[in-house]
Formats: sequence, C-alpha cells, structure tokens
Amino acid sequence: QVQLVESGGGLVQPGGSLRLACAASGSIGSINAMGWYRQAPGKQRELVAAFTSGGGTVYADFVKGRFTISRNNSKNTVYLQMNSLKPEDTAVYYCNARIRRTFQTIYDDYWGQGTQVTVSS
Repeated sequence: QVQLVESGGGLVQPGGSLRLACAASGSIGSINAMGWYRQAPGKQRELVAAFTSGGGTVYADFVKGRFTISRNNSKNTVYLQMNSLKPEDTAVYYCNARIRRTFQTIYDDYWGQGTQVTVSS
C-alpha cells in the first residue's frame, strides 16, 4: 500500500507563515508528480503548486511570489512554504502524488487526508 501523510497545518495570523510537509511511504516504485491542492468550504478543490512529471514546477496565480514548493527525493517528501498568508488562503490542503507501486507498471493518483490551514486574526 501507499500512504501520503501531511503535517504542518494550523492557525496563523494574516501575513504569517506556515510550512506544510507531505511524506509518501509504502510500496513505492517511483513518483513522477507530486504537489499540493486546497479546498475551501463551498469551493472546488484547486491546484496550489506541484512538481510536474517533466520535472518542472507549476504554481497557481494566486500563490505566485508567496508560496514555494520544494522536495526531498530521498525521503519521498514534498514541502510547501507559505508566506504572506491571507484569510482567503484558509482551506484544507491536500497532498497529491502520482505513484507507481513496486512491481507495477502503471501510475495511480494518491491523496493525503488533508491538513487544515486557517488564516485569521
């Protein structure tokens, strides 16, 4: 089995910072994409930032210049550094990864359980 476990969410004041982490574990053969999505109450889940299958990065316009995605390949972990947080960044943040399990030939999408980020004074 494969698991994605997020950590680092919480309550922060506007203008503050948080760092999220997502660690993938289990029978992992390879990971070809990994990133972060978020879902606010009453809204659809949306891409925040991700490493693409081509090795590049993609950011949503609403986080450019404020959020930075990074990774540690040896730990199968991706991070999201969030600075200058705004109340509208409040959401559940989900980790997503496209993973090929050991001895498998296809890639499947996996999701973490989500971590709540609340930006409020």
